[in-house]
Amino acid sequence: MKNPFVIKPYESKDLFCDREKELRLMVQGCINHTDMTLISQRRMGKTGLILRLFDELHETGLNRQTIYVDIYASRSIDDFIKLLAEAAMKAFQPKSSIGEKLISFIKSLRPQLSFDTITGEPQLQIAYQTMHEKEYTLRGLFDFLDAQEVPVIVAIDEFQQIRDYPEKNMEALLRSYIQQTQNLTFIFCGSKKHLMADIFANEKKPFYSSTTFISLEKISETAYTQFIRHLFNVNGRKIGDDAIQFILEWTRRHTYYTQQLCHTIFANGDEDVTLDVVKVSCEQLMRQGEAVYLQYRQMLTDKQWNYLIAVAKEGSVRQITASAFLKRNKIGSPSVSRRLAEALVEKGLLNDDVGLNGTTYTVSDVFFSHWMERL
Repeated sequence: MKNPFVIKPYESKDLFCDREKELRLMVQGCINHTDMTLISQRRMGKTGLILRLFDELHETGLNRQTIYVDIYASRSIDDFIKLLAEAAMKAFQPKSSIGEKLISFIKSLRPQLSFDTITGEPQLQIAYQTMHEKEYTLRGLFDFLDAQEVPVIVAIDEFQQIRDYPEKNMEALLRSYIQQTQNLTFIFCGSKKHLMADIFANEKKPFYSSTTFISLEKISETAYTQFIRHLFNVNGRKIGDDAIQFILEWTRRHTYYTQQLCHTIFANGDEDVTLDVVKVSCEQLMRQGEAVYLQYRQMLTDKQWNYLIAVAKEGSVRQITASAFLKRNKIGSPSVSRRLAEALVEKGLLNDDVGLNGTTYTVSDVFFSHWMERL
């Protein structure tokens, strides 16, 4: 029996939970050629929603070509061009007229073109002599996509990565090219909220006020409860209300961790999923992650490690400079607390969620957080 709780980004709409409101907004944006900025914590389901959107566009017969590119691993404009070109080649069927034109365009750049021996996906290496050549290639790629008869949707994941490029004019360069396109709609996705906000909401930056913002929050408890119960029941399993409630509380309704726990529970094979069965799976997941958690310990200073433990034991911290929090956890001064929090956010180990009532800090990995609660 196939496990219905998928832990890869997307498989089908039947195994995808909710996000109906966000999906409607994004479909509307694609129809109206409105560029969008999608922001959420890591592993909250951005990629799954993008792929769900692409599925919806194709299913409903909207004539759109879709391209998804993840630039998280990119380090320069060279990497950006390479990843975008590879994503475009993957999206267009090689034997279609557009696919053949794209390959001809890529070949005009005199690349080294190869194919992954396992996945069969194209891999490019393009040699550049000057920055002008790189800009010319990027502009040419945008122009090629813009010239197609079918409107093209380009989703760029982890877009804030461009802030780390050595080419400091990347935002202005991209904005100038994107402004000139007529047939392309862009979805800029990011998990570092403060960087994405600075890129798109800072009036001094090139992308200021150029997109519609969509923030991806936690799925509602009601929707997730119905989803979990349904997938267990249609696969011949029973699950109690108290078990579902514990799952959602323990995973904090964070999409990836909720899916991972349900996946593990289902894989363990119990036909009657009780609260005790759920707790066994929770223990199992923490044991599986222990080797990685101990590696984190080696990466951090004693103060950073102890600070993570303090946040984990609190569950969430809104006032990291509050005297009660500092004294209870022997952190020191408010400035020390701020520096430790900033360093851990930068390492991706803490989330800093900005809301109307201030910034709330939580340990990014929910399972790691529960593991540290016991230290």
